[in-house]
Amino acid sequence: MLPNKVSIFEVGARDGLQNETAVSTAAKRQLIDDLAHAGLTRIEAGSFVSPKWVPQMADSAEVFHSLNRHSGVTYSALTPNLKGLELALNAGADEVAIFGAASESFSQKNINCSIEESIERFIPLMQQAKQHNMPVRGYVSCVLGCPYEGSISHDEVARVSEILFNMGCYEISLGDTIGVGTPLQARKMVEAVSRKVPVEKLALHFHDTYGQALANILACLETGVNVIDSSVAGLGGCPYAKGASGNLATEDVVYMLHGMGIETGVSLEKLALAGNNISQVLGRKNGSKVANALG
Repeated sequence: MLPNKVSIFEVGARDGLQNETAVSTAAKRQLIDDLAHAGLTRIEAGSFVSPKWVPQMADSAEVFHSLNRHSGVTYSALTPNLKGLELALNAGADEVAIFGAASESFSQKNINCSIEESIERFIPLMQQAKQHNMPVRGYVSCVLGCPYEGSISHDEVARVSEILFNMGCYEISLGDTIGVGTPLQARKMVEAVSRKVPVEKLALHFHDTYGQALANILACLETGVNVIDSSVAGLGGCPYAKGASGNLATEDVVYMLHGMGIETGVSLEKLALAGNNISQVLGRKNGSKVANALG
């Protein structure tokens, strides 16, 4: 059975912009404001990682301090370690996110440690977050394939997801990082994870590298998942496939859901405007098919 309502977790201002040309703090603040005006209530606004590795996110503290905060909107930040959590707390983030991987090779190449070591590193962060009543979201990368290992076992995705959930992550976002998944495969993966983590605690973060993201989401909606991560204007390419699109455009997700009678609380027109505005700042074409069709 399809859900009546889906919650959109907007990642454009972080996951999107960190893979684009750097933009000003003011442009980021304007984008986040535009997204809130469009009705998005969960916005990933920044990332507290080393500016050496992700220079596009170096001003995240300034972004958070300068936000025009909307009532009922949660502004979140990605925090890979305890230092990141401290910076997020000081900046006034409403919640934070940690990220693990279902692929051993990806974990080694992306964060220079094994899956088990990455999980060990999160223990003090989770303890500190709990002391501050800070909600923590968990990302799992490479759930439908890895650029180094190829296909990934659904059981391994379920295992890592369960560990993060048991550590205290309130929601687990399942990421098809390189966008290689197809619908039946995606659905079977979600079903495997939902045997370990309650399905209402799962989110889908499907990239559109091979044009499969909407089909994959549709295949998974009947499992009971009702949270979808997406990026306005399709911001953010795929770093593992040169020239390929990465994040799925929020406009395209919202159009599909509204057409199926599923509520999102988002104004498609205002959302498309937000996407057009940031695309102009970036000097690039809006990556959303729906935004381009609306004109």
